[in-house]
Amino acid sequence: MNQNLADELVTMMTEDQRLLQQLFESGELPSESYHPQMKALHEHNASRLKEIISAHGWPGISLVAEDAAKAAWLVAQHSVSDTEFMAECVSLLEDAVARQDVEGWQLAFIQDRVRTLSGKLQYYGTQFDVDENGWPTPFPIEDSATVNERRLRLGLNSLEERLGQMTEQERKRRANNQQTS
Repeated sequence: MNQNLADELVTMMTEDQRLLQQLFESGELPSESYHPQMKALHEHNASRLKEIISAHGWPGISLVAEDAAKAAWLVAQHSVSDTEFMAECVSLLEDAVARQDVEGWQLAFIQDRVRTLSGKLQYYGTQFDVDENGWPTPFPIEDSATVNERRLRLGLNSLEERLGQMTEQERKRRANNQQTS
């Protein structure tokens, strides 16, 4: 295992999540546009992940252990300014899933994000929008009748369970907002 690389990836993930939380707490997120601080961090992290991939291939569990492999996925998942790179990561993750070197759900999330960003139907139902009342709703899904079979194969719960979780999160968020108003 490459501990230095693992530490670097986990630090990138920690910084991403710290900035995200900070921007939510300050009220700067959510916003209609890509927040410039978030964009700059995502682009910086994606640039470094490209270098890592070039030198080592996809940083999976065998190279950096589970937490850092998840961190690599998060960096790729958040590199929305470079959908070409994200699409390359889909291929790398497909291979890594086949080798059991990453968790299958990572492939589902990034593949769906790439598809929805390019105007295509998602395949695993991981990407959500909000309806006219602000409640979560999945973006359209290709062959939705069999989506739960695909989700199960990659270790995800059913779409109905996930929608229930997200709806409950939104319900709690709204209750907290009412208490603080």
